[in-house]
Amino acid sequence: MDGVLNGLGVTPAELRLNWNEERLYEEAVRSGEGRIAKGGALVVETGQHTGRSAKDKFTVRDTETESQVWWETNAEMSPAHFDALWSDFQAHMADKTLYMQQLFGGADLDHRLPVRVINELAWHSLFIRHLLRVPAADEYAGFAPEFTIINLPSFKADPQRHGCRSDTVIAVDFSRKLVLIGGTSYAGETKKSVFTILNYLLPAKSIMPMHCSVNCGDEDAAIFFGLSGTGKTTLSADASRTLIGDDEHGWSENGLFNFEGGCYAKMIRLSAEAEPEIHATTQMWGTVLENVVMDPQTRALDLDDDSLAENSRGAYPISAIPNASDTGRCGHPKNLIMLTCDAFGIMPPIAKLTPAQAMYHFLSGYTAKVAGTEKGVTEPTATFSACFGAPFMPRHPAEYGALLRELIAQHDVDCWLVNTGWTGGAHGTGHRMPIKATRTLLNAALDGSLNSASFREDPCFGFMVPTAVDGVGSSILDPRSTWADPEAYDAQAARLVTMFNENFIKFEDHVAAYVRAAAPKAPASTRELVDAAE
Repeated sequence: MDGVLNGLGVTPAELRLNWNEERLYEEAVRSGEGRIAKGGALVVETGQHTGRSAKDKFTVRDTETESQVWWETNAEMSPAHFDALWSDFQAHMADKTLYMQQLFGGADLDHRLPVRVINELAWHSLFIRHLLRVPAADEYAGFAPEFTIINLPSFKADPQRHGCRSDTVIAVDFSRKLVLIGGTSYAGETKKSVFTILNYLLPAKSIMPMHCSVNCGDEDAAIFFGLSGTGKTTLSADASRTLIGDDEHGWSENGLFNFEGGCYAKMIRLSAEAEPEIHATTQMWGTVLENVVMDPQTRALDLDDDSLAENSRGAYPISAIPNASDTGRCGHPKNLIMLTCDAFGIMPPIAKLTPAQAMYHFLSGYTAKVAGTEKGVTEPTATFSACFGAPFMPRHPAEYGALLRELIAQHDVDCWLVNTGWTGGAHGTGHRMPIKATRTLLNAALDGSLNSASFREDPCFGFMVPTAVDGVGSSILDPRSTWADPEAYDAQAARLVTMFNENFIKFEDHVAAYVRAAAPKAPASTRELVDAAE
């Protein structure tokens, strides 16, 4: 025990080291942590926290992190408060039965991160064994963890003593290489902690960490950036291409690599017709289903029932997806796709970006929420999340943006913006972009044929939009022509341009002039329309 705990100062009653899926599943059921659904999935409930507690996440501010972390969006914790928190964690773990997994974050053999994850729940240990990469049998003997993550849902933080906000806490100390999670049973906190660590470490090695999905054809890998609801998982899950991963990846000198060994998919209203591969995992032995409603008698699942959570989730090994890569690695990308769900109906279904525009839109991370998706949202609302994953980015977004720009130039990557949102008007007036058109345009971009199409320059955003593509109606390629009132389109376009410009102000002092020049500009005529309306 002392060897694997390696001086943590923890003395549990029992340490269950590297238990496999079968033992963890059995123990989770035996101890009442979960129930067995029809087909063999393990159904669990996370209680109060059914998603990430973003406001309860803290980073220790010390001499190492002072100049490295983007403190504008990363809440700080003092070393003294972390000392107190760690001391109380150590005391809380005494005489408990704990589970520990020794795992890797990252499929790139030159850059993977060895981590040890300590849990007090068997299903949490099963979850993270699904989500990270399990070492080969002969790799355990010399396993030396670089970071330790400890997740204790039963621990309640003290805001005054620990310098946090509530009795829930996620605290990251990069100097001590330690992450402490308490007061939440939502297992995604552990997964995202590994992502946060890699997002901090890898840029210093000129490796790009990305919140994205990746798939690959014969020799044409593609990156898909996109916030929740933009179609990142759906569009990357193409039966004709190999899935490298659906959420977190790195881009090193060796190519693209998955950070994970599994998937963590949204389950709410999951359709067997639209996403058959993911839906099939809900009826597989060992899948962990968080906050999915199950009939207690028949054990049948109701994926449409959101009474436990809108953010119901399923965790399963990537091997459960038929066309998934077993190595989690592929070559350098030929295409980079930025997905947006534009609920204002302004963006074209696809546009080609220059490298400067790609960096601008990467830093912007735009999508839009529609009415009804969140409490209080009654009309389309713009959402900007830098790097398409700001909550997990410890460093300044411009650092990631500059690294991405260098890699795009080095490998001559084609960059595209794809709108999976609305056309013919905003949400409530127009209609959702046809998935068939999106897939046709995306396939044309990936196979290279779209490069030979004729293009026009968008008057507001400056990117190039194809004017004709086989299999796609020409009218849908020109959003303005799909609106019944073109002047209303112009006015809404000008408003969206203003939203982009106002959001980007915080980045202007951190990027080169050519990136600032890639910002959208509403024509004078449309600005006059907006002024008149207001």
